Amino acid sequence: MLNVTGLHAGYGRIPILNGIDLDVAEGEVAGILGHNGMGKTTLMRTMMGFIEATAGRIEMEGRDLTRAPAHARARAGFGYVPQGREIFPRMTVRDNLRFAAAAAGRDAASTLEEILGEFPRLQPLLDREGGALSGGEQQILAIARSLCIAPRLLFLDEPTEGIQPSIIEQLMELLAGLKRSRGLTMVLVEQNLEFVASLSDRVFIIQKGAISSEFDPSALGDAKILDEFTGVAD
Repeated sequence: MLNVTGLHAGYGRIPILNGIDLDVAEGEVAGILGHNGMGKTTLMRTMMGFIEATAGRIEMEGRDLTRAPAHARARAGFGYVPQGREIFPRMTVRDNLRFAAAAAGRDAASTLEEILGEFPRLQPLLDREGGALSGGEQQILAIARSLCIAPRLLFLDEPTEGIQPSIIEQLMELLAGLKRSRGLTMVLVEQNLEFVASLSDRVFIIQKGAISSEFDPSALGDAKILDEFTGVAD
């Protein structure tokens, strides 16, 4: 579904991505690990079109989206849950969801009904402002909002950041359920190793703006592998 080849990007004259090669099959979850500053968020934002690629190619099912603006990528099937959630804090939960549906040209009422069927926890929160929610509730809202455009490929950037452990378990179950029910393909950037291992079909290591290794998620239990590639082993 997703094929990224030789992708370069950065900020001004500062290069961050240095030839990313990544392929993700339909229905697959690809986990991406790496130190802070290795280019994980830059990769997400470049694939979504918020940062311009300086070289390389991004394809969705053979369609070249390298120069496409972000809204065109969304219409092609890309969805995005950004680091920090970035919900609208002064808008209610209902209006956060309705806004996303309207931006995608979808009927707000039917989309809201569909989303609440998958996210019943949001039902009693509909009239609450986004900024009044807990961190976990905001993350659930951010995921729900991303699905209002009916994406086929979802990019998630650090979804467990700042979330309490009990909610992380719920997020695992939620995303695993969405993978089954919607057939969602996902690219997951995350630091929580258990979270990555539980959801991913393959795990990639990013170092200095390039994919340095790929392995089965079961290998995340191998301290030697973690120390060699990420330096986050106990």
